[in-house]
Amino acid sequence: MSLSMLSLLLLLLLLPFSFLVSLSTSSFDSFIYVRCSQYKYSPGSPFETGVDSVLTSLVSSSASSSYNNFTIPGSTPSDTVYGLYQCRGDLTVADCSSCVSHAVSQLGTTCAGSSGSTFQLEGCLVRYDNTTFLGAQDKTVMLRRCGPLTGDANSDELTRRDAVLGYVGAGDGTYKPYRTGSSGSVQAVAQCVQDLSNGDCQDCLAEAIGQLKSDCGAAKWGDMYLAKCYVQYSDGNHTSGGQGTTDEEVEKTVVILIGLVAGVAVVIILLALTATMCERARGGKERWSKDCCFSYSIHVVGLQLFIKAPIIIHVYPLF
Repeated sequence: MSLSMLSLLLLLLLLPFSFLVSLSTSSFDSFIYVRCSQYKYSPGSPFETGVDSVLTSLVSSSASSSYNNFTIPGSTPSDTVYGLYQCRGDLTVADCSSCVSHAVSQLGTTCAGSSGSTFQLEGCLVRYDNTTFLGAQDKTVMLRRCGPLTGDANSDELTRRDAVLGYVGAGDGTYKPYRTGSSGSVQAVAQCVQDLSNGDCQDCLAEAIGQLKSDCGAAKWGDMYLAKCYVQYSDGNHTSGGQGTTDEEVEKTVVILIGLVAGVAVVIILLALTATMCERARGGKERWSKDCCFSYSIHVVGLQLFIKAPIIIHVYPLF
């Protein structure tokens, strides 16, 4: 085996690890919460066909619009499926489509067989059910998260927080389902599901803001997700994003670490094989020496890792 063949083998073996290292979770794909109905539908039933159809429609529509809802009628009222998706107001069409596709793919495993489910990611919401919820107000608390306390309930930061929450919660008569605001370092985001009327949107946001201030007090950041709207705030230096670690993020971290460890192991083995080839090339008269040099360039996620002779790590022939 020549050194050129060893180089090719090294690149081929490390290629899968470069993909493992490149795994990452975009901010809009971050998991927030999921709710799965306890009621199950029968495999192969007309309702399952309706669920598949509505989820396919959601993914397809997200390629051109940030919100849509669908009703897939069944042969009986109980077989009718209602669904909607909505993306965060600042997402591009491409990111919206990616987020919805990711949510729908997760629903297939997380809520398999459920007659209804709600899946909220940082950048989008996907929901379907066998009873209509479209246009209906729902202020059920789905998730609340509060950061550490500021330490001063009367601080300027808290005053700015109340001001910015008041701003995103205020209505001017026009329909604005997505709103942002800031006051100094404090920022806030609010959004209603677009099947709500303007009045119901205002009512939902007012409820979310009231509960957020009551439950989180003087916290540095807070999130309040109701069934039909959400409100988030942070002081700019402490955001809710990344405060929790989901099972999916842990799993990806483990996969990356395993890939890196395996990659290092492959490199060591191939270096030992190279040492063997160097020794054979010298006719076996000399042991592995410092002047038996070689150079590899490995591309891993945009980084160039250079392994150049003389090798600092002592590697000896395998046989």
